[in-house]
Amino acid sequence: MKRKMCGLLALVMVFTILAACGSKKENATTTADGVTTIEFWAANNPTQQAYWGGMADAYEQTNSKVKINVSVIKESPTSESFIQSAIAGGSGPTISENINRGFAAQLANSQALVPLDTLTGFSDIITTRNMEKTMEPWEFADGHQYVLPIYSNAMLFGWRLDLLKELGYNEPPKTYSQALEVNKKLKAKYPDKYFWAKAALADPTSHQRWFDFFMLYNAASGGNKFIEGDKFVADDTAGIETLQFVDDLRKDNGVLAQTVSDPFETGTGMFIDLGPWTFTNWAERFPELKYNENYTLSMPLVPDDIDPKDSKTFADTKGLVIYASATKEQQQAAIDFVKWVYSDPKNDAQWFDETMLPPARDDLTTNDAFKAILDENPQLIPYAENVSNAIPSIDSPKYNELQTFIGTEAWNKVVRGEIDPATGWANMKKVIEEELQ
Repeated sequence: MKRKMCGLLALVMVFTILAACGSKKENATTTADGVTTIEFWAANNPTQQAYWGGMADAYEQTNSKVKINVSVIKESPTSESFIQSAIAGGSGPTISENINRGFAAQLANSQALVPLDTLTGFSDIITTRNMEKTMEPWEFADGHQYVLPIYSNAMLFGWRLDLLKELGYNEPPKTYSQALEVNKKLKAKYPDKYFWAKAALADPTSHQRWFDFFMLYNAASGGNKFIEGDKFVADDTAGIETLQFVDDLRKDNGVLAQTVSDPFETGTGMFIDLGPWTFTNWAERFPELKYNENYTLSMPLVPDDIDPKDSKTFADTKGLVIYASATKEQQQAAIDFVKWVYSDPKNDAQWFDETMLPPARDDLTTNDAFKAILDENPQLIPYAENVSNAIPSIDSPKYNELQTFIGTEAWNKVVRGEIDPATGWANMKKVIEEELQ
């Protein structure tokens, strides 16, 4: 009995301490004269930190009742683990960027996030920023929106246009059968070159599937969600067709899943996934690569029975979240700040100009605020055109495990010729459904 009483007293003391900490936090974040302080954690990128620091300073000039402290999310060992540790230790921020949909699902599952659609002003952001179509695939399985995407890289495939022209083509193929035909001509002319040369095709690491499997699968399935909450909702036909295409390429010796230094840039491979961040690096290392001269860009290939105009792709995208541990005053101050930032497209234009990451908007190619950036960087136009055709990562808290299974059970084995596409898909589906139970 004495031991039970000691345990009860200890429990009371813990709750007393927590209550006191919560009281101190609230007092510290809203002063007597009504000034609310919010903590904004920016990505560990000097450009992004500078951008948000500038936005915070400008907002404070318009609103004397809000103070915004901008600091960097530490990567110890990763930004995700640092955020989780901070939340567990009671030192999490009010708001942070750099959150992908899968990690948001983990945080939402532990009730660490505020459903943004429950905050006053959130719907105004969606309308004013002109991002209704872009936001559609972001809805979570419970019907809420936990992330406001900042940027969206509609992942595209790059093609060596010079090689295509040597083979008699003035533009990239659009369907699987057209691509297989191109590969046969490539191998006939250049036996030592490959259609798709990329070591990561055989790498089971979960995030690698964003840049191969999901790009093709999203195109084949019309943007099917694959996982919805705890349900496997993937399109079996589209999944098997995706694997079959890669298997057909392999059979025709069109795939090289080995380490080769810069295979696309040096012409060993003619086809590769590309994000808009690539071009800054190329300007320094491969200045000879010129858009629409010796390389070009396209949306993912589609099965022969699908209109290429309906192609979808994977969205390499991250966004803002607001944390449930923040006070109500902080949560509202945070959403009001975000609303102010996105009330003027010039702020998105500044982001685009400084980061080269396309803002998550439907109007990048029609809004004059972005015209100068796109005129100066025409290689970014296809990314801007397809923001609303890009699908974010799955919204499961187990996204790392599930995407690993795609590789270990199906994709990697098909690439290596160890399993047929239908069997690989069936095996993958089985282990994913077991993991979701």
